[in-house]
Amino acid sequence: MARIFITGSADGLGKLAAARLVAEGHRVVLHGRTAQRAAEAMAAVPGAESALAGDLSSMAQTRALADQVNAIGNVMGRFDAVIHNAGVGYRERQRNATEDGLPLVFAVNTLAPYLLTALIETPRRLVYLSSGLHRSGDASLHDLEWRDRAWSGGQAYADSKLHDALIAFAAARRWPAVRSNALEPGWVPTKMGGKGAPDDLAAGAATQCWLAVSEEAAAQVSGEYFYHQQLREPLAAVRDEAVQERLLAACARLSGVKFPV
Repeated sequence: MARIFITGSADGLGKLAAARLVAEGHRVVLHGRTAQRAAEAMAAVPGAESALAGDLSSMAQTRALADQVNAIGNVMGRFDAVIHNAGVGYRERQRNATEDGLPLVFAVNTLAPYLLTALIETPRRLVYLSSGLHRSGDASLHDLEWRDRAWSGGQAYADSKLHDALIAFAAARRWPAVRSNALEPGWVPTKMGGKGAPDDLAAGAATQCWLAVSEEAAAQVSGEYFYHQQLREPLAAVRDEAVQERLLAACARLSGVKFPV
């Protein structure tokens, strides 16, 4: 059975994916923003191995979270998969800055998965939650910090979901031994999606589980983009190596952490 770490697994898609994987007999490590949220995650997913705490809006706490994951790996063996599920939505009405001076949406949705990818001992599989809205993302990568642009929560979210796909494809290209893929769960009725969202919540969680552990040939790929376990072509920029490298370079500059070769 596989050991999987899932960010943002106290509720929503992350919690559903964790419960599904535990039910299948896998060893799952959960994550919550605070110690209280981590405890809530453990209560919500009986049978999970443990739960880690770390606020992904903080670069220092994200680094510390990576250290916690690696400490578990040093004792129990490296993780088989990491699912980058955590995210904040598109309803931010202003440029809410983190302790590092970055927009909250960029810090949590883009820089945190970048840092965790760079700092956690490389697992066998990486899964990144993107969104169909990534197709509206700005592939120029201009003004990632939103210092010059007029703030738009919707655009910031779309940009960040494009970034998640770019990181997934960059990892797939740089690390041929790792299966790294992105997916869109659909517009599902989570806190972010809202109660009226029309897509199937269970199907959204199923795809990330499938990519993390399945031995089916269709899941044994890397550098691909999925929707409900089916291949879907992403925005063309996602496959552009130059765009991938520009994003990695920008994240390295902002965080001080280089993406491993």
